Amino acid sequence: MTNGGKPKAGKTSGRGQRDLKVKVRTARGRKLSSTLWLQRQLNDPYVKKAQAQGFRGRAAFKILELDDRFRFLVPGARVVDLGCAPGGWCQVAVERVNALGLRAGKRQGRVLGIDLQEVEPIAGAELHVLDFMSDGADAQVKDWLGGGADVVMSDMAAASSGHKQTDHLRIVALCEAAAALAFDVLDDGGTFVAKVLAGGAEGDLQKLLKQRFAKVSNVKPPASRADSSEKYVVATGFRATPAP
Repeated sequence: MTNGGKPKAGKTSGRGQRDLKVKVRTARGRKLSSTLWLQRQLNDPYVKKAQAQGFRGRAAFKILELDDRFRFLVPGARVVDLGCAPGGWCQVAVERVNALGLRAGKRQGRVLGIDLQEVEPIAGAELHVLDFMSDGADAQVKDWLGGGADVVMSDMAAASSGHKQTDHLRIVALCEAAAALAFDVLDDGGTFVAKVLAGGAEGDLQKLLKQRFAKVSNVKPPASRADSSEKYVVATGFRATPAP
């Protein structure tokens, strides 16, 4: 029975009353791990938000949350996004640094996306195919920018081997390579942001960053899945001359 067309307290009416978890059956020929990944994707609120807001992936919310806290994507900033595919971080950077010049009275920034593969165009971002670890990559980046960068950021992860310790070492090595390029292209006061995996081997990376930046923070943004060992290092206040 209803009163004025409203359901009784304690009842639910209609699909909009509550979030229903999607369950996925394992199809013939599909691995259980693939089924679990698909089920997680279908039930991930950040995946749904990314689709609704036009982002190319849920990772966009990680850089949004990091920037909300540390404020490095400011209007007028020159940003280099390493391993930028599929482009979610570039999308966020374009809006925040005013790369399209749409925010009246604000300086217009630049967003340079670099990847080993071609990336679908993003309005306001300059996308290039380049191996950032190749000889002369730093000079090429500075040439494209017409000078140094204010931010170098990376959400790269090495292909998974299925062995946790090996994967940890690989991603730390990738982060160290990204940091080396950042040292060559950042202007004084710049910021370096990169993904790492917790596991112990990142100690040398932390020491290196502390020599070159005024502050080094390690953060797990809310958009990072709770069952993931990933975290992000945010190093601010770049020093062209290493601290003793």
